[in-house]
Amino acid sequence: MRRVTGWAINEVDEQAIALLPERVWTTALRQDGRVHEITGPDGDRISYQVAEITGLRDLTGRPEGTRLIVRRVKPSRRDAKKLTAFEKQTGRRYQIVATNIPAHQGLCGVPGSGQAWFVDALYRDHAEVEDRVKAIKRVGLGLMPSKSWQLNTAWVLAATIAADLDAWMRLLLLHDEPELAAAEPETIRMKLYHLPARLSTHVRRRTLHLDQTWPWARQFTTAWQRATQLPALA
Repeated sequence: MRRVTGWAINEVDEQAIALLPERVWTTALRQDGRVHEITGPDGDRISYQVAEITGLRDLTGRPEGTRLIVRRVKPSRRDAKKLTAFEKQTGRRYQIVATNIPAHQGLCGVPGSGQAWFVDALYRDHAEVEDRVKAIKRVGLGLMPSKSWQLNTAWVLAATIAADLDAWMRLLLLHDEPELAAAEPETIRMKLYHLPARLSTHVRRRTLHLDQTWPWARQFTTAWQRATQLPALA
C-alpha cells in the first residue's frame, strides 16, 4: 500500500537539508495544480517550495523504499518563536513528509505522481480530511449520549448526516464566501444557523422575516436562494 505521512523533523534532517543545492528546490503546487503561495505580512506573495532529501539522509532501519520530501517557506511572524537555530539561520521554515511512493513509477502508474511536488500536495490534501473529521466531532460525534448501543448508533447516523449537510452547504451555497466556506462549525452555527428571524403565515403562505441589522443577513439570503434553486433529485 502506498502511503504518505508526516515526519518529525530533527537535527539530522536539517543537516541533510543544508546539503541541498538551491537549484533542486521546485515550486509547490496545490491540489488543483495552482502554485501554492500565501500573502506575506507586507502584502507580497510567498511561494512554498519542495525538494527531496532521500539520498542525503541515512534511512537505516526504515521500511524499504522510504522517501523524504521536504517543504520550505518564509516563516510568518506567528512562527518566529518556534523556529530552530537552523531555520533562523536560513530564514525558512521546514516540514518533512515520508512516503513509499516510487520516484519513477509514481502512484498507480500516474505520470508525475512520484515527483516531490505531487507527494507534497497529496499529503496536504490529508489535512482537509482531518478537518472534516474534527468538524463531524463538533457536530455531535465527539460525545456519545448514551450507554445504549442502539441509541448511539442512531446518534452517529444523525451526526454524519449533519456533517454531510454542512459540507454540501459550504460547497454549493457558500463557495464564494471564503470566510464562511472555511469556517469552523461553531462559526457557521453562530452566523447562519442561529440567525435571528421570525416566521409568519398569511393566506397559506409562509414568510421568513430576517433581522436587517444581522451582519450576515446577505450571506444567509444568498445561500437560501441558491438552495431553493437546486434541482430536485429524481
